[in-house]
Amino acid sequence: MENTTQKEHEKFMRIAINLSERNVTNQLGGPFGAVVVKEGKIIAKSGNKVTRTNDPTAHAEVSAIRIACKKLNTFDLSGCVIYTSCEPCPMCLSAVYWSRINAIYYANTKVDAANIGFDDQFIYEELKKPMNKRSLPLKQLLRDEAIQTFKLWEQSAMKINY
Repeated sequence: MENTTQKEHEKFMRIAINLSERNVTNQLGGPFGAVVVKEGKIIAKSGNKVTRTNDPTAHAEVSAIRIACKKLNTFDLSGCVIYTSCEPCPMCLSAVYWSRINAIYYANTKVDAANIGFDDQFIYEELKKPMNKRSLPLKQLLRDEAIQTFKLWEQSAMKINY
């Protein structure tokens, strides 16, 4: 990432923006695009696929991360950078953290997205609330049974920290 020039950053961002525009003009999905880059080479790119695939998690960033992981045969995208046409939503931001991508470059802001109907502010507000005050009920059930699997995992020879 340190060796990437401003011109290269802009080149990758334009690709993400072009993906978002193509999504709209070709009626493929929402106005979002993402590109995963490693060592100056594009590893994966995707537009938003939510409505096309009936998958609410198929945002451009998540879709690009899935493609990159498959292509690199790893769940760890350390050394990669993601360029997105818009500031990532809470889910996508979490996916970027989980994938260990080193940096995010974005074009439009979450306010820009909210202004056209993609408003995630309610999620940010929900996360600040105690679980018992959230609009989506969270109820714990059968922990004593479920904890046994965690104990098995702790002792497993196949355990991989991620």
